[in-house]
Amino acid sequence: MGFFGFFSKEKKETLDKGLEKTKTGMFDKLARVVAGKSKVDDDVLDDLEEVLITSDVGVDTTLKIIERIEKRVARDKYVSTKELNGILRDEIASLLAENHSNDLEDWDLPSDHKPYVILVVGVNGVGKTTTIGKLAWQFKQAGKKVYLGAADTFRAAAVEQICIWGERVGLPVIKQQMGSDPASVAFDTISSAKANGADVVIIDTAGRLHNKVGLMNELKKIKDVMKKVMPDAPDEVMLVLDGSTGQNAFEQAKQFAAVTQISSMAITKLDGTAKGGVVIGISDQLKVPVKYIGLGEKMTDLQLFNKRQFVDSLFGE
Repeated sequence: MGFFGFFSKEKKETLDKGLEKTKTGMFDKLARVVAGKSKVDDDVLDDLEEVLITSDVGVDTTLKIIERIEKRVARDKYVSTKELNGILRDEIASLLAENHSNDLEDWDLPSDHKPYVILVVGVNGVGKTTTIGKLAWQFKQAGKKVYLGAADTFRAAAVEQICIWGERVGLPVIKQQMGSDPASVAFDTISSAKANGADVVIIDTAGRLHNKVGLMNELKKIKDVMKKVMPDAPDEVMLVLDGSTGQNAFEQAKQFAAVTQISSMAITKLDGTAKGGVVIGISDQLKVPVKYIGLGEKMTDLQLFNKRQFVDSLFGE
């Protein structure tokens, strides 16, 4: 049993509640699409396309889903509108299943080395530091020794925020003066964590995208310096996105993917938005696993993303 535990009743309730606005918005739109219609025809599919796009699923992923439903309708000759929800659910579930490895209901750290190093990227305001704090807390609750690195040295508020989280969770934060070299902070963090037998290192970085070349060079330098301490570091580059921004989150993901190799994503603030459909589009288009979703303010409201449970909550059991 890994430290995040199985998908409990409490987690399911949190997921259901967190996706309520997205679910309500999507199904209200679907109800209007099928009102007075008995058969799924071209007009219904055209309207369904609009529903998915306005639910922030994204154009390319929407077209892919519509094409799959068109083939199913053509094959079965007659499909009633009563079947539409079930068909849509099936196609979204199969689409998500094609893009990633098996669902994570649990997650263990690799046993062949430590510390496990997570480099966190994302623009300011997406909930990056909060995600780091919640993730660190969950690691600590599992008995793991965690170090935090404040490598966003361009904003005093960023360093202060992560230090507050360190105090709240009871974890050491490695920092330097504002304006210091971020790579130097990363070096110090991993060096200290390694010397003290830490299990996990989580390092924050500057949330800037206005200068892609500068960001790319900065992240490359941080990675290069990390490797002087641990040749395989970082083990994971996690991009944090704000789900409430819908397609803007998708655009940010594409921009970050263009400047650095992202290995996982965390999508936050899904509980306060009807734009949760963006998870489907991002998962499909970027082929990078959505690993965590943020569903509220509590420490436990950061959950491992489970595609099967996500679809179940979105469409009902």
